[in-house]
Amino acid sequence: MGPFSSSTNSNWIFKFFFITQILILSFGPIFSSSSSSSSSFSSSSSLHPLIAESQAIHQNYTAISDFRLVNRRKLGDCLDLNPYQQTINVSTGLKLGDEEYVTVTVSGVLFPSKGDWIGMISPSHSDCPDAALNYVQTGDFSSLPLLCHYPVKAAFLSNDPDYLSCKKKECKKHKQGKCVATTCSGSVSFHVINIRTDIEFVFFGGGFLAPCIVARSTPLSFSNPNRPLYGHISSVDSSGASMRVTWVSGDDKPQQVQYDGGKTQTSQVTTFTQNDMCKSALIVSSPAKDFGWHDPGFIHSAVMTGLKPSTTFTYRYGSDSVGWSDQIQFKPPPAGGSEELKFLAFGDMGKAPRDVSVEHYIQPGSISVVEAMTEEVKSGNVDSIFHIGDISYATGFLVEWDYFLHLISPVASRVSYMTAIGNHERDYMELGDLYFSPDSGGECGVPYETYFPMPTQAKDKPWYSIEQGSVHFTVISTEHDWKKNSEQHQWMKKDMASVDRSKTPWLIFMGHRPMYTSSPGLFGVDQDFINEVEPLLVANKVDLVLFGHVHNYERTCSVYRNACLAMPRKDESGIDTYDHNNYTAPVHTVIGMAGFVLDKFPDSVNNSWSLERISEFGYFRGHATKEELKLELVNAATKKVEDSFRITKKQDSSSRKLKIGH
Repeated sequence: MGPFSSSTNSNWIFKFFFITQILILSFGPIFSSSSSSSSSFSSSSSLHPLIAESQAIHQNYTAISDFRLVNRRKLGDCLDLNPYQQTINVSTGLKLGDEEYVTVTVSGVLFPSKGDWIGMISPSHSDCPDAALNYVQTGDFSSLPLLCHYPVKAAFLSNDPDYLSCKKKECKKHKQGKCVATTCSGSVSFHVINIRTDIEFVFFGGGFLAPCIVARSTPLSFSNPNRPLYGHISSVDSSGASMRVTWVSGDDKPQQVQYDGGKTQTSQVTTFTQNDMCKSALIVSSPAKDFGWHDPGFIHSAVMTGLKPSTTFTYRYGSDSVGWSDQIQFKPPPAGGSEELKFLAFGDMGKAPRDVSVEHYIQPGSISVVEAMTEEVKSGNVDSIFHIGDISYATGFLVEWDYFLHLISPVASRVSYMTAIGNHERDYMELGDLYFSPDSGGECGVPYETYFPMPTQAKDKPWYSIEQGSVHFTVISTEHDWKKNSEQHQWMKKDMASVDRSKTPWLIFMGHRPMYTSSPGLFGVDQDFINEVEPLLVANKVDLVLFGHVHNYERTCSVYRNACLAMPRKDESGIDTYDHNNYTAPVHTVIGMAGFVLDKFPDSVNNSWSLERISEFGYFRGHATKEELKLELVNAATKKVEDSFRITKKQDSSSRKLKIGH
């Protein structure tokens, strides 16, 4: 979710305002009261107030922080009063493994400072563009970039509790047998995964606002940059007999997936380049096209066929020349029309560092949510997972996709991991999306669709349906045109009308932006989206609607046009139960609580349709049989169920007879 997720009705106002701000930024020196550009985000006093205001606007869009702007600061000279050499050392050889915790130590420091930090840079060299307008989206006007590539992560040396107090001393000068001059040292640990390009650790002074380079490490490379990594699986159809495996490697030659005791399939290989990333019509480079770019390597994909649904298999992927993954145990989901399905669902997860590092965009709940889901997957009680938008939050900083894929590997490599596109994957101003915002950082859906190939009709048409067990899932894109005359609207209408409810009695509708939320925000809900799409839900008797975008959990009554058409009743266990034998309207549930900083609810909520509101990190658990949907919100930290409800529907006798006769 981005704070300025505008409705269609407000788009023209917002576009005018946004373009005005871009023009002000582009011609900032004309409007500035100072003859020189500011090189510090915090030094807004030298900027015209409109420019300073536009910086705040960009911060809302692209998570600007002091660290995110660091490679657009002018590189100053450190005030060097130290007569001793300052060095940086790394606790590893010149070759890195696929995952390591690397200790980086600086020594020879005369005056430890809170502004001392270490940046992890990759790659360690590149040609730098010098067009100032390229960096206007950051709201920064440094005349030269500090580094050509955004630091992957950074850590302040003050994270070492002994650094500022200089408890770790080294004698530099003796006089008459006594030490008369000492220097200080400090260490921090970095979580490093195989991102294929070489890495350099750089010791900086001056914090993120006035950085200066003190020392550099020797560049480090990975032992096997071509290693096949970060494999995840997804369903290609409703049969449960075929599963797609997708993985990343530095090798452009086809590789293989080996499975089911000797079967093999050869991978299709694809990638994307800097030229595939987007920029605005105002010739403003996006992070993805400029300083946020990182070579994605090559994405391999192969389909395992001849599988049996709900049956355990093993697979591995790779080749003899570049190596193989470990053997991974997996289970295809039950075929559409079968009796039972156990699934997990959530939105807005992203990733977070496993060290003390600062990164450009951190989703603090993501690690605990993945770890909790990993326990469920290992128990064998999960058939599939649905991640409904705002996937990695890379937002134009491409190396973050590797860290995200690494994070989800324990779950996504073992059960079907299905996705829907969100604003932080697709939206980039005037590129066919409905919302005029740079939320994807210039990715415009390309990395998302490459890393997560879903059973869609075509590229940049990221809507699809799939059946698993007793459920038909209709998955849409809220970022593409959904109006009545659009291709997607016609597809939705046809798809939901074609569901055989004797085969899959449950119809679950999924997308990213919600129709109902009690969270405050000017553009939290798009009324046009409700007007155009909500009637389809009721006409086709959709049972459950799942959305993300808002970072909390909220459940409604059976709602239509902001009115409760039916209320759940408590069963003998006190659990809210919706009777869909007497169907009136779907139940809406917002499940965007999987990682991003949580949205709080107002102290008082007057929406009659809002029954449960919970602001905790977690995930949504579903258990579907032919006659019941049992649904729960699981708190990732405590593993406790925070909300539980049921939707019931008796299967008609003709359906049961057909099943028995079959």
